[in-house]
Amino acid sequence: MGTQSIWLWLGFNLFVLVMLALDLGVFHRKAHAISVKEALGWSAFWITLALTFNVGIYFWFGPQPALEFFTGYLIEKSLSVDNIFVIALIFSYFAVPTAYQHRVLFWGILGALVMRGALILVGAVLLKEFHWIIYIFGAFLVFTGLKMAFAKDEKLNPEDNPVVKLVRRLIPVTDAYDGQRFFLRVGGKLMATPLFLVLMLVETTDLIFAVDSIPAIFAVTQDPFIVYTSNVFAILGLRSLYFVLAGVMDKFHYLKLGLAVILSLVGVKMLLIDLFKIPTPVSLGVIAAVLAIAVLASLVHARRTTDHEPEVVLPTEIPRKPTSLGPSS
Repeated sequence: MGTQSIWLWLGFNLFVLVMLALDLGVFHRKAHAISVKEALGWSAFWITLALTFNVGIYFWFGPQPALEFFTGYLIEKSLSVDNIFVIALIFSYFAVPTAYQHRVLFWGILGALVMRGALILVGAVLLKEFHWIIYIFGAFLVFTGLKMAFAKDEKLNPEDNPVVKLVRRLIPVTDAYDGQRFFLRVGGKLMATPLFLVLMLVETTDLIFAVDSIPAIFAVTQDPFIVYTSNVFAILGLRSLYFVLAGVMDKFHYLKLGLAVILSLVGVKMLLIDLFKIPTPVSLGVIAAVLAIAVLASLVHARRTTDHEPEVVLPTEIPRKPTSLGPSS
């Protein structure tokens, strides 16, 4: 298969850069709050673009690479939902204005593309030179899946994050936002804004999730181009997906369990690769089924929880004091 052509890699990355330039420089040049309607439109656009590319792979390289791309894309897309939940917590903790969240996600995703490209390159070289590493990847995914399934939710405290501590040690940080700027000068002294801290946390979060998701796609295919392109298309749609799902993440009660099952199953597939190679169509079907069951069960759970919630009647004679919103320091 000719997916190792240097021109193919250059052409694809040039296309991605052009799309990102149009996104930030034309369609989102002015900071504004992204509505759900706008986010749905962009989500449909990125998904359509990914599926169109998938069709191109089918005609250029055949049905098997196309199926591998789609399976990898679905894995990465589903795992990115957990990433969205953490990003939403970060935005909430730092009280990031909705108008500036797209800018953070844009630069965060740009950095994620570079980091993931490097991780995929390293992973491909390691698997080519040391086949036994695939067993380490598999065991790691099974361990991660079990940990995700049984671990208790921990309260997010970004101030304890080593990256935040390092940034604060290297450069002073202002107490308030200054529009969508990451840096500003105060009295001739360069200072970072809290928005830069948020960006660093988003980058760190994606790096952590990439350590899980990239080995999972290598279980489907070891072609670096298929792994990279499926990753990129899933990441490009992450921003719009965030604005669609961020407000309803609490409704997906069983989604984390579903993602844990997917990671564990993919890890088992890697561990069995030299004994029994599970066909890609079977992997795709199982992943789709697990996701569907997790989402359906979550919707049923959310509906039952809502139906059993007691109605709270506020006394009309007691005035409610409006709360003030502002960035956390």
